[in-house]
Amino acid sequence: MSETLEQVKQAIVDGDDDIAAEQTERALEEGVNPADIVKQAIVPAIEQTGQLWKDNVYFLPDVVLSTEAFKVAMEVVETKLSEATTDKAGRFVMGVVAGDMHDLGKSIVIAMLTGAGFEVIDLGVDVPTDVFIEKAQALNPDILGVGCYMTTTMLELKDVMRLLGEKGLRDKLKVMIGGVPTTQTFADEVGADAWGKDALDAVEKAKKLMGV
Repeated sequence: MSETLEQVKQAIVDGDDDIAAEQTERALEEGVNPADIVKQAIVPAIEQTGQLWKDNVYFLPDVVLSTEAFKVAMEVVETKLSEATTDKAGRFVMGVVAGDMHDLGKSIVIAMLTGAGFEVIDLGVDVPTDVFIEKAQALNPDILGVGCYMTTTMLELKDVMRLLGEKGLRDKLKVMIGGVPTTQTFADEVGADAWGKDALDAVEKAKKLMGV
């Protein structure tokens, strides 16, 4: 990995959004492929932050700062990613269910999907079930991604699946689910087309659903 990419990664881990943006811009100026910046620096950095959180080295303020630096770096490369990818892998609409404010996992998946050539529309967190349905109707995605990061909000995911069927939308799109409490068994139970174990797995399964 180049020194600049190392600096991008370290800035995100350190939660320094100014340096993260500056070094990401420098990497682009040096001719580094935008997708490589995402795959080699931005995503590994936020994954390292997640591991530091799990190891009780980082606390919530550290994670918040790192996530902000991650988002700033992604903003720098997103336009270049779009320009570099003329043939989109597909349209992916994603959000986290109502009552759930967890953003980090979704952000990592979005970064990876964007790097893989998907057009990703982020609905955010704490998304009401009817908003998932409205956006599925209005945006006509190839894949609807529904995130759930707490056992207490898993029933919301079931409601999304139920309403997609009731509104006649279920056969018009693919549905992927993900999040810490979800499993392949749960995905099968609710009738989802795929379950993403982690960000890399989600991207591979999304590409498979699109025949890419």
